[in-house]
Amino acid sequence: MSGTLNKVMLIGHLGDEVKMHYFEGGNCIGRFPLATNETYTNRQTGERVTNTDWHNIVVRNKGAEICEKYLSKGDKVYVEGRLKNRQWQGEDGNTRYTTEVHVQDFTFLTTKKESMANAQSSDSGSSSSNYHEPSNNQGSAAPIDNTEEEDDLPF
Repeated sequence: MSGTLNKVMLIGHLGDEVKMHYFEGGNCIGRFPLATNETYTNRQTGERVTNTDWHNIVVRNKGAEICEKYLSKGDKVYVEGRLKNRQWQGEDGNTRYTTEVHVQDFTFLTTKKESMANAQSSDSGSSSSNYHEPSNNQGSAAPIDNTEEEDDLPF
């Protein structure tokens, strides 16, 4: 096999609000921590054990603005992207390292606003919002529009 693959898919809960950073030229970046859980029963003690892993999520441009607008701490989201390692010099002079998930697609699974609206209307259906980061590197992004265009047919 000659190709390589760098793909990450996570479903988890936001650990904090989306933090935005804006750049000259109109581009922006949003960052937030995402918690994923693994639960199992300890065979020796019989108690349920939950392990939580934290992931550093990075969303760019229009996707970041959408996340900032609609997501809050505790919301459940599906993210798909690629791993990137980054290093920088800390204030103490030490080299720091981090691994981030750079998001290409995401789907809101639950948001606090939806959960509260569903609880008030006691509607059992759940809605979700999808987003796909365009693969071109022009820095502009737009949500996926799944509606079909109307034809100009006379009938």
